[in-house]
Amino acid sequence: MSPKEYSADNIKTLKGLDAVRKRPAMYIGSTGSLGLHHLVYEVVDNSIDEALAGFCDSIYVTIHENDSITVRDNGRGIPVDFHKDEGMSALQLVLTTLHSGGKFDNATYKVSGGLHGVGVSCVNALSSYVKAEVFRDGKIHMMEFERGVPKADISNLGETDKRGTTITFQPDPEIFETTEYSFDILSKRLRELAFLNQGIKISIEDLREEDKSHEFCYPGGLVSFISFIDENKTPLHEDPVYFQYAGEKMTLEIAFQYNDSFQENIFSFANNINTIDGGTHLSGFKKGLTRTINSYIVNNNLLKNNKVEMKGDDLREGLTAVISVKLSDPQFEGQTKNKLGNSDVSGIVESYVNEHLGNFLEENPSVAKKIVDKCINSAIAREAARKARQLARRKGVMDGGGLPGKLADCSERDPSRCEIFLVEGDSAGGSAKMGRDRTFQAILPLKGKILNVEKARIDKVISHDEIQTMVQAFGTGFGNVDEESFNVDKLRYHKIIIMTDADVDGSHIRTLLLTFLFRHMPGLVETGHVYIAQPPLYKVKSGKEEQYLFSDKEKNEQVEEWKERKNVTVQRFKGLGEMNPDQLAETTMNPDTRRLLQVRLEDAVESDRIFTMLMGEEVSPRRKFIEDNAEKVRNLDI
Repeated sequence: MSPKEYSADNIKTLKGLDAVRKRPAMYIGSTGSLGLHHLVYEVVDNSIDEALAGFCDSIYVTIHENDSITVRDNGRGIPVDFHKDEGMSALQLVLTTLHSGGKFDNATYKVSGGLHGVGVSCVNALSSYVKAEVFRDGKIHMMEFERGVPKADISNLGETDKRGTTITFQPDPEIFETTEYSFDILSKRLRELAFLNQGIKISIEDLREEDKSHEFCYPGGLVSFISFIDENKTPLHEDPVYFQYAGEKMTLEIAFQYNDSFQENIFSFANNINTIDGGTHLSGFKKGLTRTINSYIVNNNLLKNNKVEMKGDDLREGLTAVISVKLSDPQFEGQTKNKLGNSDVSGIVESYVNEHLGNFLEENPSVAKKIVDKCINSAIAREAARKARQLARRKGVMDGGGLPGKLADCSERDPSRCEIFLVEGDSAGGSAKMGRDRTFQAILPLKGKILNVEKARIDKVISHDEIQTMVQAFGTGFGNVDEESFNVDKLRYHKIIIMTDADVDGSHIRTLLLTFLFRHMPGLVETGHVYIAQPPLYKVKSGKEEQYLFSDKEKNEQVEEWKERKNVTVQRFKGLGEMNPDQLAETTMNPDTRRLLQVRLEDAVESDRIFTMLMGEEVSPRRKFIEDNAEKVRNLDI
């Protein structure tokens, strides 16, 4: 057949789970870390569905030493009886057939996260090994699979007084770019599920490390979730506000609390799925909130002489909120379910928020006044920020135009090959400029400590000279990913490297920079463009031989190894400026010999709590954090 011919022989049918193995990203999002962790979520979602149906209250997740996963629950157990229509056991059917399960008749499960029915069968298809154990009707049933194919028929292993399902699987290295699980990523998801399903106990244990485990159980549900997120913030009202609605086809839970910060934190969920791209439930909440608070302000003449227009962003400053809907027939965009599309949900949520938030404000005038004052001050600050932006743009900054005078730029124009070092002070900046490779390495020296943005309104942030300089150098503009003022595609350097001294001041400057990037340019962190340089702490020398070492442990081991030698000297580097340019280049800047830490955002909730605790107003949680983590600190000279 010639290459140009197109006939029936060209039409291929992928049978069974072959389609999943051929195009895994269609089913789990990607073959990288995202898809790898999604396998666990699919199995856990089945256990959560059992809990929502009232038959399960405990779920256990184990990461084994070889990065295989076990998920165990105490639900009813997957049915194991023979399925006459399909000619196999129900267990085999569920594990080997797409769109099979008990979630399509709205009777077995009225609410389900794994509604598409491809979850556990996808896990089976994309795993090199799967073992399913079912504890049901007083018996233990077991079945094993290799890459989705049964190794043998279902077997009976004896009697038991337990009930539930245990799924153990090994992700297939032929499919995934990495098979190493992150304890923190999994913990984040399991913690969310425990908050969203009050009273359910969810445990995770990591056998790769000693004493690494969590147990999550929150009888307070969403109210506990809000208290957890805002633990290190100062609330404007003592108790979170909580609303609940139960309809025939949908239930709705909303909890929120205002605090004295300048950021909004809103998390939305549909059938326990974190809808990170929002959807109709989130838009309904925002519309209802905006409409209700604006009506309250107008009806009570609270603007008075303040001639400002109140916008949605003003009404959400300092707001932490969780919106959770559970639907019998959710419409998600894609199998990974990042956005809810049910058109009728928006109006239901908006109407409910308008009614109950309106009643709450009328019944709690002292709380209402604090919230309204916060919103009005936000609007005034936004107007000041607009003027500051206009001024900054006239100066050629904040919109990617021009380059700052203090920047020592590189000659390469391909951003993917370029990197910029944010360096503390002129002394270190001078050494870095002389030690760099001018082809692809740019140097931006910063003067002193930048503004602590955790304690500053947006207009102060925009007006700060060193922040303007950084934004101008990056080229992306300023703001969040969803704002027109920010465009990550215009980034001039795909590696932004924070390079500070290994002392207290250097650590503080590094934290200030990370706080700024996390709060006001999060797109740079989310896309993996931010790094931390790791300069050496010591140089150990014996004769003409010398070693650069990055920790006390490495230094002690090297000194021990050379203890028989004469004239062993140890030099402690307290600052980048103490290094010669060639030393700085070799140890900290040369891609072939340096060490870099990439800053990754794996848990937005926990990151928010940590930045608030480190840089916020409250002293006691910061002191406790330092006391608890003092022994873990590396590369700090006091």
